[in-house]
Amino acid sequence: MQPIHFNFGGYQKPASIHNQAAVRFGELLLQKLGNRVTFELIGNVLDLGRGSGDLPIMVENGELDFCYISTVRFADDVPELKLLELPFVVPSREVVCRALDGELGARFTRQMHARTAHRVLGYWDNGFRHLSNKVRPIRTPADCTGLRIRTQMSALHAEAFAALGFVPVPADIKEFAAEVGGDRFQAQDNPLTNTYNFGVHKFHRYHTLSSHFFGASAMIGNAAKYAGWPADVRAAVDVAGREATAYQRQLAAAEDATIMAKLKTEAVEIVTLTPAEHAAFVAALAPMLEKYRRELDPALFDALR
Repeated sequence: MQPIHFNFGGYQKPASIHNQAAVRFGELLLQKLGNRVTFELIGNVLDLGRGSGDLPIMVENGELDFCYISTVRFADDVPELKLLELPFVVPSREVVCRALDGELGARFTRQMHARTAHRVLGYWDNGFRHLSNKVRPIRTPADCTGLRIRTQMSALHAEAFAALGFVPVPADIKEFAAEVGGDRFQAQDNPLTNTYNFGVHKFHRYHTLSSHFFGASAMIGNAAKYAGWPADVRAAVDVAGREATAYQRQLAAAEDATIMAKLKTEAVEIVTLTPAEHAAFVAALAPMLEKYRRELDPALFDALR
């Protein structure tokens, strides 16, 4: 019998914590299933001329079996996921990971399975997002005024940045990585690992540790293919997904300190906001947050307490 060939897609460099976790997922499958399966990691589809936003489409059409991708890509299908696109709602990694492993994550997963062609295998830690730019230090919302900022493909992110005075420019990471040195974007937000590994620090001198959003990535598979695999293969995929998720979160928790140490050797300025300065950003975005508190189920917010 021919082995089942699994391929897994990503959009980052080999050393990224996401790709390290994807490698672990493949190793676990091979350990559990032996020569019944083969595994291939296509770690950076950007090198193939594809955008990161192509990944869930590639999984849905069967071109890939698995991928990781930001949950912002699914908010239209699963409006509950808007919770993770709102500013200053996640108090800590510990709280959000506990929620994603509990009823909140189960609720997201039920809706993903009902409304998309994907099988959810885990929710990964995509880190707290911080600001960087090439123009001036940012310490107050007023410092954001007029700066063109690359945002994820999220209407809520764009709304938040506009409320701070930025000019949002939504773009796939493929576009941003190719154009970060040009004039189209003056600012961006990302977890520190992405800011460093995509080389943004080579063009952006000013980095503000704002922690304004927390990002989650969904590890997903093709639901139809999953349903067609033997029961023991499905079970192995589920277990490997949980174990790879735990491993990815361990890497993510240590990554910020690692990247901060690297950034301090570069020609950049790092702004650590005082409590009062941080509170000013929270206050500037409070009206937006209140609007979505009225729109979304209060139980979603309760899960992050």
